Amino acid sequence: MPVLEKIVISDFRNIQLQELEFSPNVNCISGNNGEGKTNLLDAIYYLSMTKSAFATSEKFNFRHGTDEFSVAGTYRMENGLSSRFALKVNSKGEKKIRRDDKPYQKVSEHVGVLPIVMVSPADISMVSDSGEERRRFVNAVLSQMDHEYMSSLQQYNRLLMQRNRMLKEMEPDRSLLEVIDMRMGALAEPIYQKRKKFIEDLKPIVSEYYKYVSGGSEPVDIEYESELSRAGLEQLLSASFDKDRILKYTSSGLQRDDFIFTMNGHPIRRYGSQGQQKSFLVSLKFAQYEIMKKNYGFAPVLLLDDVFDKLDMNRISNLLQMVASNDFGQIFITDSNKVRMSGIVDRLTQDRAYFETVSGTFSTI
Repeated sequence: MPVLEKIVISDFRNIQLQELEFSPNVNCISGNNGEGKTNLLDAIYYLSMTKSAFATSEKFNFRHGTDEFSVAGTYRMENGLSSRFALKVNSKGEKKIRRDDKPYQKVSEHVGVLPIVMVSPADISMVSDSGEERRRFVNAVLSQMDHEYMSSLQQYNRLLMQRNRMLKEMEPDRSLLEVIDMRMGALAEPIYQKRKKFIEDLKPIVSEYYKYVSGGSEPVDIEYESELSRAGLEQLLSASFDKDRILKYTSSGLQRDDFIFTMNGHPIRRYGSQGQQKSFLVSLKFAQYEIMKKNYGFAPVLLLDDVFDKLDMNRISNLLQMVASNDFGQIFITDSNKVRMSGIVDRLTQDRAYFETVSGTFSTI
């Protein structure tokens, strides 16, 4: 499994220039809020996913006053050999990534090479009204494990943009739209089936982790809502053509899919307490970790941002114990309370490293 041995970060968020070497097991990062702990984790995530873990504009990733940032990491790969990955992003939106000095033909080819899972307070946005964050989560997991899924989704989104552009015209060309609809329909069905299977696989694992994390007996579930459960996309697009022409955008399709998190049969965002919502989200991410581990045959890198602050200490300690006792991979943990973190981690393993950050500068402690 890929293990991050060393990282070099330049001009990413509040990190000017930093080079760090990590433990292959547990790495603990402490420091006050706003000093850069999360930025380090996000730089690691960026190197895996070629984008931030947070749905923010790219411009916020550049250190103030700069117009380029870079992240480079040396990983020990599954074959025991080291590989160096280097990513550069400039303010024009150009992204370049290399593996051992060889550029990838497409940036997307890199996604899934360094599997990763991040648990963060920002996950709470997935409980919000909008389905966009939930789709983003499902797409990020499936894209790491299945390049065909990612490629089909990218093609679907390109055709959707083209269709929406045409709908804005005074008299859209109906015959050209039908060709686009046919191509979108062919791409949509396998995407829908893969989302459906993923949710079916995910549900029982989330449920199991939730009982463990919350100690609660209330049943939790995930319902996949998609118009494709009723008819094929081509048929849906044909039926909504007149409506789409008036609206000037596509009102049916995968972009409207949603994944409803429920507790006792009710949406968790309405009926779950803050603690229950947080417990559910941590369970969801650990279930993702479990599924990816099974898919790859090894554990992905696990980033735990500020989790001790949000949940019952004993449960988090038990959760980490469960992960650690089960062929765990490399883990990065942040906490503003160094004593609390070391109290948990020192019981977990002797193979760990501690770092502290002040204003984006990290030191080993």
